[in-house]
Amino acid sequence: MIVQTLLVTLFSITLIAALLTAAGVFTWVERRVLGFFQERLGPNRVGPFGFLQWIADTVKLITKEDALPPDADVVSYRLAPVLVAVPMLAGFGVVAFGPGLAISALDMGLMFAMGMLALTVYGIVLGAWASRNRYAMLGGLRAAAQLLAYESFLGLSLMGVVLLAGSFTMGDIVQAQQDYWFILLQPLGAVLFFIAGIGAAHRLPFDLQESEQDLVAGFMTEYSGMSFALFFLGEYLAVLLVASLFTTLFLGGWLGPFLPGPVWFGLKVGIIAFVFIWLRAALPRPRYDQLISFAWKIALPLALLNLLATGWILAVWRAAP
Repeated sequence: MIVQTLLVTLFSITLIAALLTAAGVFTWVERRVLGFFQERLGPNRVGPFGFLQWIADTVKLITKEDALPPDADVVSYRLAPVLVAVPMLAGFGVVAFGPGLAISALDMGLMFAMGMLALTVYGIVLGAWASRNRYAMLGGLRAAAQLLAYESFLGLSLMGVVLLAGSFTMGDIVQAQQDYWFILLQPLGAVLFFIAGIGAAHRLPFDLQESEQDLVAGFMTEYSGMSFALFFLGEYLAVLLVASLFTTLFLGGWLGPFLPGPVWFGLKVGIIAFVFIWLRAALPRPRYDQLISFAWKIALPLALLNLLATGWILAVWRAAP
């Protein structure tokens, strides 16, 4: 028991260190890729090809003054960034990176990960309220409304996968894709999940809660230094978590020929993360009412239709002699 506890603790520490490093490197990759798309250089001074720029930015944010607005609620203001970053780290606790390679193989692991992904909005709304800033408060209200909108079809979009796998456990869902990936059986569910995942990660084009053209920086307007860095970290960890969930649910997780399972998992996550960057470079933000209208009037009915169709096909197939 003691040895198992030590192994889990060591794996947890290693995973957290790897995730923090991956989030930092991802910022460099994103800036380089955006530079390519926009025909500019991007970071290219600190280290070869600017690779060490993310370390310089991290040091700058850590050492920068973390100013406190004069009218802010101190406890809530300091707590909010933690509520954004920590649930993202916790969400990776149930992700299976390979056969038996997960901190915890919870029976309801998928529900736990989705819950952690949704918790970030509490930190955003709390930080917006605690800042005592009109722009921040508008950003927080947008975040809350967006949560209700995209969560309405986020959970439904993956229920087809749960029906096919017969389990909420990450490892079981991956094992159920031995013959074919679920993206082939659930293309509509995959598209809807990815769209909702963009909103859950607060990424362009659905980052309307921090839209700089009308809200300065939205809920982060009054944040600086390490507090801002935690919000920043939470966003990039959310991208990696959504990419990990998409890989697990629709791309066969660690399954693949020749290479070790964790390598396949990392490659698939990297491709999905690249799509996040590509969409940021290619798409403009929609109007706020357009996003809400799409979620309730188009995405939610499609998610319900996909779930009903999947259930009907499974019922007919299992009833056949």
